[in-house]
Amino acid sequence: MSRTIKRGSPPRRPQPRRKQPVRKVSALDRLVGALPVSEATLRRIATWTILGAVGIAAVVAASLAGVPGMVGSALAEGAGRAGFRVEQIEITGLKRMDRMSVYAVALDQKSTAMPLVDLAAVRDRLLHYGWIADAHVSRRLPDTLLVDIVERTPAAVWQDNGQLTLIDAKGVLLEPVKPDAIPNLPLVIGPGADLQEASYQSLLAAVPALKSRVTAATWVGNRRWDLTFDSGETLLLPEEGADRAIMKFAALQGDRPLLGRGWLRFDMRDPAKLVARKPGASMARQVADPGDVKTDDAKTNDKTTGAVAGAGGPAIREG
Repeated sequence: MSRTIKRGSPPRRPQPRRKQPVRKVSALDRLVGALPVSEATLRRIATWTILGAVGIAAVVAASLAGVPGMVGSALAEGAGRAGFRVEQIEITGLKRMDRMSVYAVALDQKSTAMPLVDLAAVRDRLLHYGWIADAHVSRRLPDTLLVDIVERTPAAVWQDNGQLTLIDAKGVLLEPVKPDAIPNLPLVIGPGADLQEASYQSLLAAVPALKSRVTAATWVGNRRWDLTFDSGETLLLPEEGADRAIMKFAALQGDRPLLGRGWLRFDMRDPAKLVARKPGASMARQVADPGDVKTDDAKTNDKTTGAVAGAGGPAIREG
């Protein structure tokens, strides 16, 4: 009896694996992956941007085509519902003015939909505040309003009828000042003194040595200045030629100190002479101590005016 022996099939050789193509990552993909937001959020932002741009373009096109404002407003509100609505306000350049006042102006809108925010109107309302010299208002889509403020710089405190007000170099009123919180700034006094701030600053700029000693300036009769010094004296300047008079006084002060020597008042309203007065002195009497206000060695006693006149210098008498 014969037997049939079945031989097994030879084992299959393993097929070599196919190499998977290496996926190239673009620079844009790497940048997106590095952002601290998810891809879904990026898609949503992109959608809002596209919808907002389309909405704004539609509003502009509708306005140019004469479509009624109601239709344009509806399109703008649609953009607002899509996410283009004022949710944040960023303010830059603000140092002294109340920040809440700027927020109130920026949010005073009939609608907060971005296409309907009137940027020019916001800027105009901001310019009504004394502190604000200029303002720039812009949108940053999808939801931020940018307000850049240029503030005025305070230059003096104006006192009128007992009221104190902070003003800038051009006399623009900035804000009220409390009597117990007066800043370290020049004090100008009297009706109209605020409008003369620029000329007053120019006057003192010519005499820097005296400028630091002036504590107050009174605008008299809407025509001239009386200056008060830290040592208590008052200098009466003329209506015309005040710059020349104060420079002459500064020269005298530098040559022979007058301030802090017991004088009460110096009157330079007459450009030909300097009239000095001491407390309790008689109006008709010559200066009691000519050594306090020295002139040149050659002196003549002016019996008519009661003045001590120096050759080449102003006449100085008690008034």
